Amino acid sequence: MRPEVLRFRAPVPDDATVSFLLSDDLRAWSGETVRAVFDEEVANAVLQIPISRRGGSDFLSWPLTKFGDYSVRVLVHLDTPEPSPPLTGPVEPKATAAIDALPEDHLRDILRRLSAADLLRAALACHRWRRLASRCCARAPPPLLGYFAHPMETERSHDDAVFVPLDASVPRLSLDFAPDASDFQVYDSHQGLLLLQPDVGLPKGILPRFLVLDPATRRRALLPPPPRGTVPDDRIWRKSRHYVGFALLSRAHPSKLCFEAICFAIDEGHPRAWVASVDDGHCSWRALPRDEDIVVDFHPWWFEGRCVHAAGKIYWHICNSTDRILSLDPSTLQFSYLPVPAEVGWSDKGWDLERNIVDMRLLCDMIPGLPSDPTIRTLNVWPSDMDPGRSGKVFINTLGNGRYSFHPGTGKLERLSTESGKDYGHPIFAYFLAWPPAFLAPEY
Repeated sequence: MRPEVLRFRAPVPDDATVSFLLSDDLRAWSGETVRAVFDEEVANAVLQIPISRRGGSDFLSWPLTKFGDYSVRVLVHLDTPEPSPPLTGPVEPKATAAIDALPEDHLRDILRRLSAADLLRAALACHRWRRLASRCCARAPPPLLGYFAHPMETERSHDDAVFVPLDASVPRLSLDFAPDASDFQVYDSHQGLLLLQPDVGLPKGILPRFLVLDPATRRRALLPPPPRGTVPDDRIWRKSRHYVGFALLSRAHPSKLCFEAICFAIDEGHPRAWVASVDDGHCSWRALPRDEDIVVDFHPWWFEGRCVHAAGKIYWHICNSTDRILSLDPSTLQFSYLPVPAEVGWSDKGWDLERNIVDMRLLCDMIPGLPSDPTIRTLNVWPSDMDPGRSGKVFINTLGNGRYSFHPGTGKLERLSTESGKDYGHPIFAYFLAWPPAFLAPEY
């Protein structure tokens, strides 16, 4: 018996068992004892409990489950019990928790300050918090689950893409639900989707097909290349067409495979885009006119095919460009050149920010196996990319000495390799949860 569950009228011995309340022959309740120990309502309930005719020994029973069984799963969901109330005296009403007494405007202000992971936990507390959390999702950045990368066999060969979880709490995602993914390489990661491009080259003027995967829901969509009939006189343009790349534009709903993607090529010195609209497996293409305001006065080969999503826009880097990159606004589907900011300069190694991100000489001292000659060491190590997962880390490439991540703030250097010892290939794609999650998103 637990004093926080039952209130006693008279003291009960600490070692008392149920037999303390039974008659001398242990075949019936002792009404006098029961009524002396419990108040009238509890005593009447106890006296209605039948006693086994065959008898039996006392046993332990867990009072906080339906069938009296104890389990660790039950225990971890129980709060620390409050101190026992006095055995006698009036029962005080339970005070309302302070957080529940807050107005919805104040509670919403608190939820808005939570991280995405904490906001999800809060949304599971009750219907009221779920409703308020759904109004705060737009301001919370999507949580990072981990990274996708192709482990490298050599500099020119790689394995199928693998998922590296951020920590042990993240589910182990895999692309094994799409066997044909072995013929593709990851090309973009956006809003919980992966876009993959064929691993083989195609003749000039031919646009490839693409594979789009949702690792969280294990769904896939194979997109055919844009039909030739979408562009008038396409036969003429194909002679000079140079395919650049493919990118994910937007996603209509996080729980459905409904999204838009863009295919980007250069036709006679001007960019042209095709937009694919996919609704649960059905794909339709439309071609946009050439952007006559944007002149590509260099060989399109200098465009880097993989894009970067940042500040609500999509960017393509132009190799060896000293003053600009190509930008696309997903809302207007208009191309433009983004000039290099004044605080960014140019050197033979790329764009240099005024802030010194990493001291290459100190970094070379931390990487094992490099040549002793200072000049050769510097040539064998270079920063390949900033971590797209917004961790502040810098990805470091070497010439045969592995792949690393370096955090300028803490000075920590980590080797990026699989359990089998293979290094991660370039680039490494951050994978964010589709946001907001389906149970907080408005109906599609």
